[in-house]
Amino acid sequence: MIDIRLLESDQILLNQYKEGLRNRKYDGKLVDEILALNAARKKLTQEFDEMRAEQNKASQSIAMLKKKGEDATQDLSKMKELSEKVKAVETELSLAEESVKQKALHLPNFLHESVPIGASEDENVIVRSFMDPKSFSFRTRDHVELGESLGVLDTARATKVTGARFSILTGLGARLERALTQFMLDVHTKEHDYIETVPPYLVNDVSLVGTSQLPKFREDLFAIEGTNYFLVPTAEVPVTNYYRDEILEEAQLPICYTAFTPCFRSEAGSYGRDTKGLIRQHQFHKVELVKFTHPDRSYEEHEKLVKNAEEILKRLELPFQVALLCSGDISFGAAKCYDLNVWLPGQSAYREISSCSNFEDFQARRAQIRFRPNGPKAKPRFVHTLNGSGLAVGRTWVAILENYQREDGSVEIPKALIPYMGGVTELRPQGPKKEDKS
Repeated sequence: MIDIRLLESDQILLNQYKEGLRNRKYDGKLVDEILALNAARKKLTQEFDEMRAEQNKASQSIAMLKKKGEDATQDLSKMKELSEKVKAVETELSLAEESVKQKALHLPNFLHESVPIGASEDENVIVRSFMDPKSFSFRTRDHVELGESLGVLDTARATKVTGARFSILTGLGARLERALTQFMLDVHTKEHDYIETVPPYLVNDVSLVGTSQLPKFREDLFAIEGTNYFLVPTAEVPVTNYYRDEILEEAQLPICYTAFTPCFRSEAGSYGRDTKGLIRQHQFHKVELVKFTHPDRSYEEHEKLVKNAEEILKRLELPFQVALLCSGDISFGAAKCYDLNVWLPGQSAYREISSCSNFEDFQARRAQIRFRPNGPKAKPRFVHTLNGSGLAVGRTWVAILENYQREDGSVEIPKALIPYMGGVTELRPQGPKKEDKS
């Protein structure tokens, strides 16, 4: 959430924010509307305070008249009229405060000064790459063709069971997903010092406001009818809200969590895109990384988080690029974001497998997550929150099948995963089942 008071008090900052909005492709008129509403709210607040003071003064006068045994009928009549006016102004003030609050929830974050200006993903900046894509001497298959021929992926029956954009993994395909999850969690907890947590898979609406999915992105969520619960779109929501409305101690920072959860997204607005396979599903698995940091060190921690996610791809020996997102492609709440894009031979393209964002105090202000700085009489400050995928498990599964495929349709298991696969070194096409002659 943006601090409206800062925009009101600093014209230079206001101009910079409006420029950032234009670069994000947002209409700056909303800021002007909110500032006008807030000015009206402050005027109502002043009027309310003056009327309350007048009301208190009148009460004292009536009390004095009664004490002296004098007639206070006329004063009581005026007091009743004043009380009705105070009640009306109080109602109007409450509505004005709620209007400012709700509209402010639609304002995106400030952009960090290092974010490149650009209109779309085509203007993202590639900051580094790992490995050159492998050159195949045969026609490469995509993960759907490979998965179905191997007998480890079934989208047709998943559609029958539930609907479009769902899948079923079987046999060694399911084992590979489980192996990837365990591998990622082991690296992040044993080597990168993240604390593993298993959060709820349902969250309330307050939590989604805290991490900025609500109210702006409600259509992307799956709501539980008749409740204020939603299926988690990402573990970022329950893990970040773990410290909602709390004050941490400076010595605790940074606090780093990792969590493996299913994620549920309606994929509103993505119709016609990636309808085939596992790239864009309503349900998928992800290992999430979340950090609560000191504001002075959040960008240092941001770089570390990106490297933590990169390490998984490096150990799996998958070609990838790290892209710094431009202003026209960055998410609503992020001040700065890197995408990790893995090479998929089946699409002859790099596709996102992790987004690593620094939200600065945007989420912390919404969720009221603060820390108490060291030193006498130091006032609590908002933490900075960071998160990123470490990684999206399904897309990593896709990347392995496509990058490790062989001409005969088999798929090699990356060396780092063999211990997690119980020694299995490859996936091979399954022939027809032998007839049972018993």
